[in-house]
Amino acid sequence: MMSIFDQSVERRGSDSIKWGKYAGRDILPLWVADMDFAAPPPVIAALRERIEHGVFGYGAPWPSLTESVLAHLEREYGWKIEAEWLLWLPGLVSGLNIACRAVDGDVLTATPIYPPFLSAPHFSGRQLSRCELVQNDGRWEWDKFALKSALTATSQLFMLCHPHNPVGRCWKREELLDLAAFAEENDLIVCSDEIHCGLILDADKRHIPFASLSPEAAKRSITLMAPSKTYNIPGLGSSFAVISDPALRHRFEKTMQGIVPHVNVLGLAATEAAYRDCSGWHREMITYLAANRDRLQAAVNAERGVKMSRVEATYLGWIDVRELALERPAAHFEAHGLGLSDGADFGAPGFLRLNFGCTRATLDEALRRFSMACRSL
Repeated sequence: MMSIFDQSVERRGSDSIKWGKYAGRDILPLWVADMDFAAPPPVIAALRERIEHGVFGYGAPWPSLTESVLAHLEREYGWKIEAEWLLWLPGLVSGLNIACRAVDGDVLTATPIYPPFLSAPHFSGRQLSRCELVQNDGRWEWDKFALKSALTATSQLFMLCHPHNPVGRCWKREELLDLAAFAEENDLIVCSDEIHCGLILDADKRHIPFASLSPEAAKRSITLMAPSKTYNIPGLGSSFAVISDPALRHRFEKTMQGIVPHVNVLGLAATEAAYRDCSGWHREMITYLAANRDRLQAAVNAERGVKMSRVEATYLGWIDVRELALERPAAHFEAHGLGLSDGADFGAPGFLRLNFGCTRATLDEALRRFSMACRSL
């Protein structure tokens, strides 16, 4: 039986950055974290209704939108928040940069990591210290000794990617409690990027918001969330920060002033519909992505010289190609018709990131090209 996610949407020749990168070349673009699926029907319906209104003046969040966010967080994660804890943003990357500016002192994170984690401290005039995640039996984990060693006397902000992009980990409660204890012991504010929280692929795992761990963790937390990745609406630019501590929230909000624009009204309308009306669509998408993940993992690990650990969350495969000894890994795979993200941008040369948020037909063709690239050496 065909899934709605098997339906191909033509994106060539559109405004798509993803597909425009290789315009005129026979290269499948599986790089940026942008799925090829149409947005959920309730989101499209909400956008049509808002457009029919016909007036697009300055807008602000309204009560039913706020309630949809609060209800979603409580329903999905058992996390009860207050409306005043919400600060709306035009994008999660804006939130990372605001956090770096709002917290005095330098920044600590772990690599490999989503590239804006590496650039935001620089743009904010902060020093960045980093440790490396480690693999134990093929599973990416925190290295507590490396984390402590990377801490400096001026470190004040710990930037956490949760679930993790690009390694695909859904951090367990025990791991999060260890990080919370580390933050408490060293008086660190934690900025937790949780944009992929709706993309947990394993039925036996659940996303746990870092700030929900304890009152102590909440007091030192800036949580960044958005519907953009889960419901494939990143171009609508709607996200939010959840900050329960009044003083920290004031510092964050003050830093936004005069720099950060309001969220556009279409993004706000889409957010309400996504969180309120799309649970069935979401369940079917997770099933589809999990099958794509399994297909990708089996294909990658069947090739010599490459390997991939299990993706617990996100729609991004993190592939180790170091054994192939390629001088320019991304360029090699592009030459075989496959456009992937270069691990060097994530602080990990020798790795590639593959976006499997696409139709099964696209993925199968991508895997054929991947195999050709591996076997051409």
